[in-house]
Amino acid sequence: MTLRECYDAMGANYDEVLGRLHSERLVQKFVLKFLDDGSYNQLCDSMASGDWDLAFRASHTLKGVCQNLGFTRLGESSHDLTEALRGGYHQEADGLLERVRADYAVTSDAIHAFRAELGA
Repeated sequence: MTLRECYDAMGANYDEVLGRLHSERLVQKFVLKFLDDGSYNQLCDSMASGDWDLAFRASHTLKGVCQNLGFTRLGESSHDLTEALRGGYHQEADGLLERVRADYAVTSDAIHAFRAELGA
């Protein structure tokens, strides 16, 4: 699996991020580091405990990372969740979290497959 194929598998925009970072090696470095980012786990934990302020910050962070990396699909779902939390729509946020979970699974599965191909 190439890095472009990884992006295709996750519903992301490879050309956008390559245009921004100007180096496939740099894109690869940040894609592989994405799984180490704790904002997704923090989001899930804070939503489960009802800590809406922390959930908002975690969702906002996840959204920003996705925008920077061109992770379109996950970026859109985390954006929608961020806006629901910003507005205090906690019941709506629960449903949106399920969409984020699904998009995160697709994204992380693609990255794991890419990393396996690299032998990393």
